[in-house]
Amino acid sequence: MEKSHVLDLHPTASATRSPASQGAPLSKTKSATSAAIGRVASRRTTRSTTIPGPPPDGGLQAWTQVACAWLAIMNTWGFVNSFGAFQPYYTSVLPQDASTISWIGSTQACLLFLCGTFSGRALDAGLFHPAIIMGITFQLVGIFTMSVSRNYWQLLLSQGICTGIGGGIFFTPVMGLVSTYFAKRRGIAIGIVTTGNSAGGIVYPLIVRQLLDKLGFGWTVRVLGFVNVVCLMVVFAFMKPRLPPRKAGPIIDMAAFKDIPYILHVLGTSFLMPATYFAFYYIAAFARDELDMPYTASLNLVIILNGIGVPARILPGFIADSYLGVLNVFFLCVLTNIILLWAWLGIHTIPSFYAFTAIYGLAAASFQSLFPTSIAALGDDVMKTGTRLGMAFSTIAFSALLGPPIGGALLRVGEGGGYPAAICWAAASTVGGAILLGMARGWKHGWGWAVRC
Repeated sequence: MEKSHVLDLHPTASATRSPASQGAPLSKTKSATSAAIGRVASRRTTRSTTIPGPPPDGGLQAWTQVACAWLAIMNTWGFVNSFGAFQPYYTSVLPQDASTISWIGSTQACLLFLCGTFSGRALDAGLFHPAIIMGITFQLVGIFTMSVSRNYWQLLLSQGICTGIGGGIFFTPVMGLVSTYFAKRRGIAIGIVTTGNSAGGIVYPLIVRQLLDKLGFGWTVRVLGFVNVVCLMVVFAFMKPRLPPRKAGPIIDMAAFKDIPYILHVLGTSFLMPATYFAFYYIAAFARDELDMPYTASLNLVIILNGIGVPARILPGFIADSYLGVLNVFFLCVLTNIILLWAWLGIHTIPSFYAFTAIYGLAAASFQSLFPTSIAALGDDVMKTGTRLGMAFSTIAFSALLGPPIGGALLRVGEGGGYPAAICWAAASTVGGAILLGMARGWKHGWGWAVRC
């Protein structure tokens, strides 16, 4: 085609050329064209796929990712943290005791940690959107089957296992994607995203409080499901990976098993999480059982406990970066938790319990927000931070699984049961965690308190 077109346009010249003289210009033209196409392809591949450039660190698209990630965290960890709104209700309508019922919430938290350990690899492998679709599907199936559940095992499968798996599949890739859009502002961006945790702990109990008596359990949960549908559709529509697929690193860093400070720090945090989830799951039940608060009024405490954590998830990171160091601020937050948990034993009035809930919410949110950063502060190789954080999540998953059921079992200790034994266990567990955290910090950076680390 190309040769006849040239002959039609230039019949005289073509008639006088020899075959050899005709081939040379065509060869040069093809070579020039191939080179030009190669340069364009190389430029597009290199600039838009292989080397996308430095993170924008702001702008509409970057902050859109933050907003979408905030919704995703609200629908996952926020839903987990609101289990305290369901615990006393299930205890009142199901024949199982508090310890057995708490397996629903602890299973959900465990699977969120555990699945998140592995699902982060989907972002590296270029499977962000398939992971999002799978996770959202599990999450929504879990919530809507929860609305028709009528017994304990159905709730364990739907709310505990299905929503736990779904949230675990998509929350880690979402968090990882946000970090690729920021460099200098990464800390504040991630801090804003994690406030979705506290927001979910406000929104879900508020909906339950307002609708449970009016619509019943089934339709109240369906409303929660429709909230998730809207939020997660926005997440799917607007979140966009910035980096090309790349080879993922190993899931396990064998050298970490020889890193004594890292081992001590992870074990210490594993002692903290059971006490934290006990408080989040049983705070409304305590108000109802010990202070005679109505169920709907006790949900105000769950809302306060989560809502007060919004500033606490941003301010400690700023103080750590600017003044004291991550490990020092982390340890001070844990000490505050110890004091407050022991003080819980002296709570006998509703006003004092409101005050306790607000202060404890600040302290608990502070150390929760600093934990991922503290893992990075203990490492020497930034390229292994993700792997080591995933290993830590796997370990903490099992402590989160066992914590609330242990606390619930301790409520039966003594004649008639009661909360003092469970509260003492939570406080003592936090003391043990603080000792291990202090040892990790001292082993890594020395025992002098003037050291910023």
